[in-house]
Amino acid sequence: MIQGHGGNVYGLADRLGCRPDEIADVSSNINPLGPPPGVLDHLREQMATVCALPEVDSRTIEMSMARYLGVDPRTVVAGAGTTQFIYAMFGILASRRVLIVGPTYADYADACRSAELPFEHLLATPEDRFRVDLEGLDRMAGRADTVVICNPNNPTGVLLPRSVLLDLCRRYPETRFVIDESYLGFVPDADAVTLAACGLNNVIVLHSFSKLFRLPGLRIGFLIAAPVLAERFRNARVPWSLNSLSQAAVAFITTRSESTARFVDESCAYIIRERTLFFDQLSGEAGLKLYPSRTTFFLVESPPGLDAPTIWERFARERVLVRDCSNFFGLGERFVRIAVNQPDVNRKVVGLLSALACR
Repeated sequence: MIQGHGGNVYGLADRLGCRPDEIADVSSNINPLGPPPGVLDHLREQMATVCALPEVDSRTIEMSMARYLGVDPRTVVAGAGTTQFIYAMFGILASRRVLIVGPTYADYADACRSAELPFEHLLATPEDRFRVDLEGLDRMAGRADTVVICNPNNPTGVLLPRSVLLDLCRRYPETRFVIDESYLGFVPDADAVTLAACGLNNVIVLHSFSKLFRLPGLRIGFLIAAPVLAERFRNARVPWSLNSLSQAAVAFITTRSESTARFVDESCAYIIRERTLFFDQLSGEAGLKLYPSRTTFFLVESPPGLDAPTIWERFARERVLVRDCSNFFGLGERFVRIAVNQPDVNRKVVGLLSALACR
C-alpha cells in the first residue's frame, strides 16, 4: 500500500501542532462545495441504525444507484470505495498481463504487485501535454488481458472521448477494460462520456461516491459491468461491505434526483470558474507550467531548480497541503497537483505559487 495519497491533513497537523481543520487541503480531489445539502442532517437522523446490522448485500442501494445512472440493476455492484474493487479485480478477472495507462493513480500498480501480476505502463509525456498516445494504446491493448484507464485521469486531468474508448474496447473483445470514472462527475457533459451503459461485455466501470459528493470517510464506490461479470464481483464481495450510514447516504442522494442534479451542475460550474481563474492568474508566471485539465484538479510543473518536495514544504509552513507527485510513476520531481478549493484558499495558493516562481 502506498503512503503518498493526498488528503493526509492529520499527519501534517500533528507535525505542525495544529488542528486538522486549520490546514487548507488542496491535495485531495473532493468537491469543495459538498456534501449535497441535507446529507449530513439525514445521517445524524440515521445514527441509531448503527445499532443493528446493515443490509448484508447492499442490494437496495444498488437498485437505487442503477435508477440514478439509468442502467440495468443487474450491472451494479456496491463496495467499500472503488479501492475495494481495484485490489480485488485482478484476482476476480484472473488477469495475467495488465496494461496501465499513465502516469496515473498508483494503486492500480500496487494492486498488481499485491496479486504478483506482471504489468506495464503506457506513459503520456509532458511534451504532449499528457495526451494519451492512442496509437500506442491500440498497439499494446491486444497484448494485455486487462487494461486500466482512469478517465478523466488522475493526476493529469486528461479526458478521453467516449467514442475513442468504445472503438478501442470493441476492437479487442477478449481484453477486459477497466475504466475508472471516479472524477467524471466533475465534467459537465459526464452523461455523454461515461461507459456505464455501453453494454459491452468486456468493460468494467468504477464509480466513486467519495469525490463528487464529498463523502470519502464513508467509503462508497460502485462497479458497473455486464450482468455475468457483475455477479462474479458480487459473489466475491465480503458481506456487509457497506455500513448503515453509507447505505443511508446513497439512498438519500440517489432518490432526490432534482436536487442532486442541481448540486452537480452548481459544482461543475464552480470548479470550471475557479480553475479558469487559476490558469488566468498564473499563466504569466515565469517558470510555472499549468497543464489543462477537465476535472477538479490540475498539474503544476515547477521551474528548474525547484522540486515538488520543496514546494510541499513551503506550502506546509503556511498550513496548506498540496500533492507532491514524485511517487507517480512517469512524473519527475517537479510536479505538484492542485485541487480547486474555496475562493480564499485558491487565492492563497495562487499567491504562494507566484512567490515561489519569483524567488
